[in-house]
Amino acid sequence: MKIKRIPVGVYAANCYIVFDENTSEGLIIDPGDESRILKKEVDTLGVKVKHIFITHGHMDHTGAVLDLKNILGAKVYINEKDENMIINRASMFGTLENCGTADIKLKDGDNFKVGSLKLECIETPGHTLGGMCFLIDNVLFTGDTLFQSSIGRTDFEGGDFDMIIKSIKEKLLVLPEGTIVLPGHGPETSIKYEKMYNPFL
Repeated sequence: MKIKRIPVGVYAANCYIVFDENTSEGLIIDPGDESRILKKEVDTLGVKVKHIFITHGHMDHTGAVLDLKNILGAKVYINEKDENMIINRASMFGTLENCGTADIKLKDGDNFKVGSLKLECIETPGHTLGGMCFLIDNVLFTGDTLFQSSIGRTDFEGGDFDMIIKSIKEKLLVLPEGTIVLPGHGPETSIKYEKMYNPFL
């Protein structure tokens, strides 16, 4: 598995291009902005992207979804609760104009195969109602649920502090300590590091 991290937009949200180096089949996680830069990177890497996975519906993680869907002919995956927030134009969420609607609505425990890669969906509400994390091999893409030494904000519409703590402790910290954590903003970390040093946990 190869992973390319590209911070995009004014909030430097991490977009990830993940692909099977043997087949060049891949996916994009959280294309928040700058669709032209992301398309150029896909072309440079030679990745065949047919899937766009969204950890949550906030605008800084969804701003380039519809552009890339149209350019790449990719399917879009998001939790139904966050799609409803987008449809209802909730504050801080993306819009139908930049996100469109999902081809597949995600739920906890869903599994998908991209080349030889297996992606498992973990529902982690708290930052948003429909927040999702994605586990591929020993790498966990956490969106804005878990950061290095921090957690996602819960003061936006649909946020809940007790819920995000419960999600992290019951869904993420139970994973092997060697699991690499790639968050929606900032540097990578690990489950072991967050267990030991995250002041919120």
